[in-house]
Amino acid sequence: MGTLGRSRPQVDVGRDSTAVILSMFAAEMAELNAAFAFFTLLATMTIAYLVNQYPKVSHSFIRREILALEAGGTPIARFSVRSRGAELVDPDDQQELSKTQVILSKGISGLLDGLIQVALAHPGQFLKALSFTVKISRRGQRGLAHHLAYLAEACVLLRQAQILGITHVHAHFGTNSTTVAMLCHALGGPTYSFTVHGPEEFDRPEALLLSEKIRRAAAVVAISAFGKSQLMRWCEASDWRKIQVVHCGVDEAFLAQSPTPVPSSPQLVCVGRLSEQKGHLLLLEAIAPLAAEGIPFKLVLVGDGELRPQVEAAIASYNLESHVEITGWASSETVKQQILNARALVLPSFAEGLPVVLMEALALGRPVVSTYVAGIPELVEPGRSGWLVPPGAVEDLTASLREVLQADPETLSAMGAQGRSRAIQQHNASIEARKLAALFQTIESEARLAKAAIALPDLSQPVPEG
Repeated sequence: MGTLGRSRPQVDVGRDSTAVILSMFAAEMAELNAAFAFFTLLATMTIAYLVNQYPKVSHSFIRREILALEAGGTPIARFSVRSRGAELVDPDDQQELSKTQVILSKGISGLLDGLIQVALAHPGQFLKALSFTVKISRRGQRGLAHHLAYLAEACVLLRQAQILGITHVHAHFGTNSTTVAMLCHALGGPTYSFTVHGPEEFDRPEALLLSEKIRRAAAVVAISAFGKSQLMRWCEASDWRKIQVVHCGVDEAFLAQSPTPVPSSPQLVCVGRLSEQKGHLLLLEAIAPLAAEGIPFKLVLVGDGELRPQVEAAIASYNLESHVEITGWASSETVKQQILNARALVLPSFAEGLPVVLMEALALGRPVVSTYVAGIPELVEPGRSGWLVPPGAVEDLTASLREVLQADPETLSAMGAQGRSRAIQQHNASIEARKLAALFQTIESEARLAKAAIALPDLSQPVPEG
């Protein structure tokens, strides 16, 4: 057995040859152990996913991403800052809840315990992280109290990361979940990356400390080219290399669905949280003239949310009770069936990232009506797979919906086929997960190479001869 490139010293059999041989053997074993540790580090990694609320009705794309990563061999530990378990209706979400650790599950006492334990175990690193927390609290949207809570949450995450052997944390959304991941790293915890969806991060980049989060992150993921461009606006040019585009994936059940003809029934569907940014009130204003013209149609609103009272009031105000149905939250299977029952999906958003429901509708062979917002034009091709209108342009929206309702099913089916091809090409969850896995592996390899370099012995020094 050689000594990794160095010539073996000559043994003087007249001296204590046994001691010399044992010394040489120990040196060789140390080198082999270091090399073994190096390759073991490269071969294993455990990723933690951190989301403010997970699982959540509107976050099924995160669930698909996690499951696709695990199917590809990347183990994922799920963490949520808080739970939304009471509103879950999809069995897959309910199953995910059982796999997810909720940081705030033990309340204030759990946060204080985590904070004290980390402070006692690593006082120097804790004081540095505390100083950083105070500093960013002066620049962020929320004050010191909220940021101290984030630090306590980061301490809980750090302890769990140490117990589970977490080597990297990936957060979704550049809001408080990424703040917690950043503070966990500042405490001496794992490296972190995060996915930015928009529009919130682009509305309040300075208040959310977006540039600081990018600077300290190992990598940043954008879900569209538009999203990448907005991140580039708010960070140093030297950090642009960190930003990668990885699309959200469509559920395999949508991709595997055999295309079906667009129905002749005049039904439209809108899927999404009932909130200001989705444009539900504008949609109701846009369909009111169609009802007045006597054009037969039904609009199904799949979802729920804080805007529901205003939506219901608008339905009554426009006398649309016989035209509009609100289903509330629905399972993935129900969403799929509602899309298949419609001749088109409508989403007249004012602000977005890149809505997953548009990908799902196109994957099912249904054209869409949406707006020239954020990453939507990267997916929807006007005149080929759907209609795009300027956000807030109610007359244009009315005209587009009139065209949808008056178009023959064959034309709509042809548009749906174009959209399905594009959705399959750009939003296959397995393919996108492989991109993420490669990104995580690169981050892990770089970090572990640095650790292995410290562990390896200095081969430049001569071996003592006795």
